[in-house]
Amino acid sequence: MEHSTGIVCPLMVADIGQVLPMARLLQQRGGTGRLWLGQSLRVETHQVFAALTGMGVRIPMGSGVALAPLRHPYDAAMQARSVAALSGMPYVAGIGPAAPEFQRSLRKDPYAAPLPAMREYVSIMRRLLADEHVDFAGDHYHVRGQLVPQSHSGVELGLGVLRPRMARLAGAVADVAVTWMTPAHYVADTLVPALAEGATAADRPRPRVATMVHVAVARPGRDIRRTALAGAGAHLGAAHYTDMLRRAGVEAWPDDPAAGADALVKSGVFVSGSADDIARDLDAYRRSGVDEIALNPAGVIQSEGLGAAMTDLEEIFAALDRLHG
Repeated sequence: MEHSTGIVCPLMVADIGQVLPMARLLQQRGGTGRLWLGQSLRVETHQVFAALTGMGVRIPMGSGVALAPLRHPYDAAMQARSVAALSGMPYVAGIGPAAPEFQRSLRKDPYAAPLPAMREYVSIMRRLLADEHVDFAGDHYHVRGQLVPQSHSGVELGLGVLRPRMARLAGAVADVAVTWMTPAHYVADTLVPALAEGATAADRPRPRVATMVHVAVARPGRDIRRTALAGAGAHLGAAHYTDMLRRAGVEAWPDDPAAGADALVKSGVFVSGSADDIARDLDAYRRSGVDEIALNPAGVIQSEGLGAAMTDLEEIFAALDRLHG
């Protein structure tokens, strides 16, 4: 799926109708773009994918990202394989450690060392998905067993990546680096070199990069800064996201999401303008080493509703078609 454009549904799905229009749009486009979902704490992410499959949707799908504290890597491997088997399409199982506060809410203690924990997690998943018998006792996870054999269309393992250390780990163990709100130049100058460093050290190919990009078409009466705050405000209040943005030269601080939203718009990380402007700006991500772009219409959904967001997505895809023939 090199240089493909998909969609990330930015909602914790409560009803299949919230995600079905996005899935149908990608299906109408021939299934060349992936549908991504983050971790839903309403209707669980993998069950949303299964429901779409049951409705006849056959498109590539991916979790961007599922949160590791919610499930053991054995269950994570089984869930990912189930989506691939039911859909008949390749699946990206993107995994992330979650914020320490979320870890603490589900575990006795947060991960003392998140990177080693994710190394164990993804490595266990990979061996299980290869139908190996796994006998592993690590610092964070234990497993003794294997998955019952099941044919499927293929699972790639992803890691949520924001900063260089996680990028180096992804280079060593993952197939896909999944990034959120990462500026194009930061991907090119910071993340891709770290991915390559990790891959070289592990003597394996560099993972693909899939980046979730906030988009909103500029329209009369639409306040783009308010739209950006509506869509990105939660992430702009999180220390790990704002640290990444400051590393990239975008002045964002967790105690002032509104100022962070202004900075996103000013820097172009929140991509806006006409649909044709957006299509041209997205090419900067491709030139920076991004293989999959996922359009994120969160701001428009949160401020104006799903119908307005679908109009934006349809216009942006049409503009991409015009640009790339």
